[in-house]
Amino acid sequence: MATAHFVIAPQRDAKGQYLFDLICHHLNLLEKDYFGIRYVDPDKQRHWLEFTKSIAKQMKSQPPFTMCLRVKFYPPDPASLKEEITRYLVFLQIKRDLYHGRLLCKTSDAAMLAAYILQAEIGDYDPGKHPEGYSSKFQFFPKHSEKLERRIADIHKTELIGQTPETSERNFLQKAQMLETYGVDPHPCKDVSGNPAFLAFTPFGFVVLQGNKRVHFLQWNEVTKLKFEGKTFHIYANQKEIILTYFAPTPEACKHLWKCGVENQAFYKLEKSSQVRTVSSSNLFFKGSRFRYSGRVAKEVMEQSAKIKREPPEIHRAGLVPSRSCPSITHGPRLSSVPRTRRRAVHISIMEGLESLRDSAHSTPVRSVSHGESFIPRSRSQATDASEGMAVISDEAYSPSDSVLPTPVAEHSMELAVSRQINGAPCSIEEEKESEAGTPSHGEGGDFGADGRSAQEGAGGDSALSEVEQVNKFVLSVLRLLLVTIGLLFVLLLLLIILTESDLDIAFLSDIRQTPEFEQFHYEYFCPLRRWFACKLRWVGGLLINK
Repeated sequence: MATAHFVIAPQRDAKGQYLFDLICHHLNLLEKDYFGIRYVDPDKQRHWLEFTKSIAKQMKSQPPFTMCLRVKFYPPDPASLKEEITRYLVFLQIKRDLYHGRLLCKTSDAAMLAAYILQAEIGDYDPGKHPEGYSSKFQFFPKHSEKLERRIADIHKTELIGQTPETSERNFLQKAQMLETYGVDPHPCKDVSGNPAFLAFTPFGFVVLQGNKRVHFLQWNEVTKLKFEGKTFHIYANQKEIILTYFAPTPEACKHLWKCGVENQAFYKLEKSSQVRTVSSSNLFFKGSRFRYSGRVAKEVMEQSAKIKREPPEIHRAGLVPSRSCPSITHGPRLSSVPRTRRRAVHISIMEGLESLRDSAHSTPVRSVSHGESFIPRSRSQATDASEGMAVISDEAYSPSDSVLPTPVAEHSMELAVSRQINGAPCSIEEEKESEAGTPSHGEGGDFGADGRSAQEGAGGDSALSEVEQVNKFVLSVLRLLLVTIGLLFVLLLLLIILTESDLDIAFLSDIRQTPEFEQFHYEYFCPLRRWFACKLRWVGGLLINK
């Protein structure tokens, strides 16, 4: 997705909420609860910035920190969002999902979505400006056929004449919302048999995609508990006590999956934010991780949006300009009021504008080998089925691009080239991936820290470091259990002393009082201690009376 970059230098102890508010103010965005800030740690694991914690404490890398604004909670009905600026940002995100293969649809829907994008960005068809085959210069999907290209152009030429950008974007959102994979942010996992699968949390519930099928769908009111331990992730459902178990690539990926599930469940399921509770990843209170969603829930967000009364902010849409070249990145607008410092800066990448997407050869778009229906439909009404049976979502296996997976990204994965227009300066998707991963872009290698060779040299120590971290977690868990046990024993001892020194006439307490050990404890320890406390209380009471 095309981005605009700017740099800020927050205070050392600045929290995530400060940074998020600053970005939303820069965008003039009020319906901000649907968005979040995403960053990638040195291990290629993606995270959502927690707004209640310090920015510096969440980062494993050295400053400057690079982050991206993304849609975190997809609106259940994006076309009904109150403000056009919000719809536009969601529109950009869904276009990005469409291109990277997250959003699947049948061929007819794919052609309509692409035509809406063309109409929104280049306007009505003009024979003088748009020669034959003009739609083939843009790639809206991971792969498509010449037949689909012609269909896109036909719809744009004949069915969308006169639609304004706002109308086309709204129609695009209405069409996308009906697709089965709308709002899917895929987490790659494996099932108990070792087969690959993608887990996702959508506005409507929890989804498991495997091969070309949706093998599980649980509505949010059916999901009762989410747990993880190490790489193992469990989903509990109230319908027939269903327990689904999947395995993430790493413990960090599993924890990220769990936190995403906790946040999505709270956002879409609860009626009020006051109902949010701290959730533990384990049944034992002394073990596991604890996490609490901090923010408003969907119902509160929609109620607050209805109260917005202001003049709609002006939107500066970037035109769709195809380009055969792909020069190095030129940064877009910056916050000029904040000086750029290498010591502690945050590079923010904001969704803005539209890409002109092409294949890695910088020539014609990638086309699928088959010209058949590569996008299989399913209606939204079918999505309300719990988990009865498996639904086919595509002729091909669901496989979104590695570059956008929220779990560790392959080091040598094929990168699709993207040229995009930021204030007239086209950029590639390589810089966007680098910006999310916090790696240096071609033009600013010195500012972004170590080069690629040093990163590869440090890769060998990652596995050893991971083993050390696991040992440390085990030791901490044992120490926590020991401390809890000692604390419980101490509390029980105090309770026993209080009961034996009381006047309760209970048989076993009377037997304890008659033992020589109790009499010795009573006269040598308890009575002097009681007199000492009484003396101190009288002294404190005298001071208070004198004052």
